[in-house]
Amino acid sequence: MRPVSLAIAATAALIAAVGGGFIAGRSQHQPAEGADRAVLAPAAAQMNSATIYYKDPDGRPFYSLTPKKAPNGGDYTVVPASADVSFDETPVTESASATTTERKIRYYRNPMGLPDTSPTPKKDSMGMDYIPVYEGEDSDDGSVKLSPGKIQRTGVSSEPATSRVIRTLIRAPGTIQLDERRISVISMRAESWVQKVANITTGSKVSKGQPLMEIYSPSVASAAAEYIATITSKGTSGVAVYGRGSRQRLMNLDVPDAAIAAMEKSGTVPITIDWSAPRDGIVLERNAIEGMRAQPGDVLFRVADTSVVWAMIDVAERSLGTISVGQPVTVRARSFPGREFAGKISVIYPQVNRETRTARVRIELSNPDGALLPDMYVDANIDIGSSQPVLTVPESAVLDTGNRQAVFVEKGQGRFEPREVKLGHRGDGYVEIRQGLTEGDPVVVSANFLIDAESNLKAALKGFSDAGGQQ
Repeated sequence: MRPVSLAIAATAALIAAVGGGFIAGRSQHQPAEGADRAVLAPAAAQMNSATIYYKDPDGRPFYSLTPKKAPNGGDYTVVPASADVSFDETPVTESASATTTERKIRYYRNPMGLPDTSPTPKKDSMGMDYIPVYEGEDSDDGSVKLSPGKIQRTGVSSEPATSRVIRTLIRAPGTIQLDERRISVISMRAESWVQKVANITTGSKVSKGQPLMEIYSPSVASAAAEYIATITSKGTSGVAVYGRGSRQRLMNLDVPDAAIAAMEKSGTVPITIDWSAPRDGIVLERNAIEGMRAQPGDVLFRVADTSVVWAMIDVAERSLGTISVGQPVTVRARSFPGREFAGKISVIYPQVNRETRTARVRIELSNPDGALLPDMYVDANIDIGSSQPVLTVPESAVLDTGNRQAVFVEKGQGRFEPREVKLGHRGDGYVEIRQGLTEGDPVVVSANFLIDAESNLKAALKGFSDAGGQQ
């Protein structure tokens, strides 16, 4: 039985109210027959414009048979009989009924959407009647047909597949680490005593050749005296060869070149030797104390050059196949919002973390102003997209079941064809279509899940599904 519209119910109530009062009045007062016509004529004339109900002024699904105010104070809107609408898919008329009876039923489909059909009427296991499918409502290509009213109510919209450049980014967190090749350790190679330490502390910036401390070492003093003696003596043919050996001894003791040059220029042996910084950088460690005794191998200073640093990032295992050494990377430090540091992938470490399923990737970054500090958190963006335009559709257009990906192509006149596609890169809200579509194909981008539910995707995809129903 078709549902009775609100208009019919309200109109019936109005007729009952008007008619009941009139009949009651006549039974009591017995007015003349002319008076009856005078009353009935205006009532019949106004019936089409009579108020049948009131609806919420904000469009919410609230209605009333009497005037009413909304919670915000606004009056409910008057709905006359002429403005009432039917929510039926298609109004039933005699011509429409005749057309329906003349149409041929092709088969009956399962009411629950299962891939099961029958050539004759039947019921399912729950006692529900199978739904008839008429000619023109189903096609061999698996397309789905929806009525214009249903398309409008569900908000179905489409967009043509177009070529565009997709920017695909891999985002990975990481930390800043020092370049292992730019760290120098100052330690003694012979027993020594620290006579004096320069005004330098941990964190101080130093330049190459800047004095760090004064060292007295008996071994260095002995080698220096021997070297000075050989370069100042005359008349011996073997002096030059012996002098080179003495100088090499000083170099083996790691005496700075500047100190050796000063000895050669003065021709004297200094009591203490000025030990200088081997490179520009920052003092990471200072263990030298005035008057201390330093054994061979004791670290007195550690200096690091921070003009170039490493960003050690963790890339997901599934993304390893899309990156390569030399690929450009943009790094952003959380301490400097809006600032970007450009670098390149220098090493992809050949090991995957068992717990996090990520691989360590090293990125070299220029750091001339020293803004990037060791152990600072950073975020890296690796652009793996192609600069060439590719065929794309919005991501919302793709129905992904895990094993297959499909889209609905609008064929016109309310028909939508499901089509299996092969996907590529994703980015900027779009996905690359490598197979299944051509440029310009109108693809449903909204309410496609409602179309999927309406048409039963398993039955609609029978063209490339093993579970398709029989015709």
